[in-house]
Amino acid sequence: MADPMAEASTIVLGPGEGRSYEMPDMRAVFKADGHETGDRYCVSEWWVKPGGNGPGAHMHAANDEIFYGIAGTMSLLAGDAWHDLAPGGFLRIPAGVVHDFRNLTSEPAGVLNVIIPGGFERDMPAILQWFEENG
Repeated sequence: MADPMAEASTIVLGPGEGRSYEMPDMRAVFKADGHETGDRYCVSEWWVKPGGNGPGAHMHAANDEIFYGIAGTMSLLAGDAWHDLAPGGFLRIPAGVVHDFRNLTSEPAGVLNVIIPGGFERDMPAILQWFEENG
């Protein structure tokens, strides 16, 4: 079987570029998806409006997640504890751990998110539909 990364190319995106998904309180911008990484990982930015909520408490049975603060202060739930993540802050959430994020501040907040393994982006159409129906 051919290596799915054999034809991979360098990805260069400017600020705000990528595949963007708008939800009521947040925006996701996917920078590298599973089809570009051979499903090894997925990289995205998540931006939450001031005072806005994230996706709601959930977990991924087979995906580790890395969050890295890039703007403002995002509050992240990992298990039963909330952590404030400022720019430069780092949080790893292992597979199977309930997590969430929200912005309790009066400024926009953003995190860089890496999901291992990749493929999560295939769930985005269903996530958008859920927000449209339940938003």
